[in-house]
Amino acid sequence: MHGRTPMTPLGAVLRGAAAGAVGTLAMDLLWYRRYRRSGGDAGFAPWESSAGLDSWDDAPAPARFGKRLIEAVFDSELPPTCARLVNNVVHWSTGVGWGAVFGLIGGSMPFRLWQGPAFGTGVWLQSYAVLVPAKLYKPMWEYDVQTLAKDLSAHLVYGSATVGAFRILALQ
Repeated sequence: MHGRTPMTPLGAVLRGAAAGAVGTLAMDLLWYRRYRRSGGDAGFAPWESSAGLDSWDDAPAPARFGKRLIEAVFDSELPPTCARLVNNVVHWSTGVGWGAVFGLIGGSMPFRLWQGPAFGTGVWLQSYAVLVPAKLYKPMWEYDVQTLAKDLSAHLVYGSATVGAFRILALQ
């Protein structure tokens, strides 16, 4: 652990959360690049914040998952105007939350090059483990290889950027 300052569990979680935000941004930049290459013309900020999303029917999985969770907990229906906010909160809290988990675990072990891709792969698999039973994703075998490869590669970027950022923050 040459060069690393010993961390408290809270310090590891906070550094991990910050690293998760970096990883989420890195993954989103890859998705945005793909969006632009396929003809999308929105600027990054409107695209990133789901500008124009005002319907649950058009909402991506994070928004629909958050809607189900909030409505179940509070026994109250969310209006479609909340789709954008819920999408952003769930998307970012997922990335930050997984970063915090990595921080707690990764803060107590030596860094290895494989940790980023392994972490990203684990987060990717977990998304299917949760979203398939929730009927927000199809089972993996129902997607074509290209779709799975794009999704996995984005999560490899997330994992690598999160672990890399955590490694830098661990030096502080």
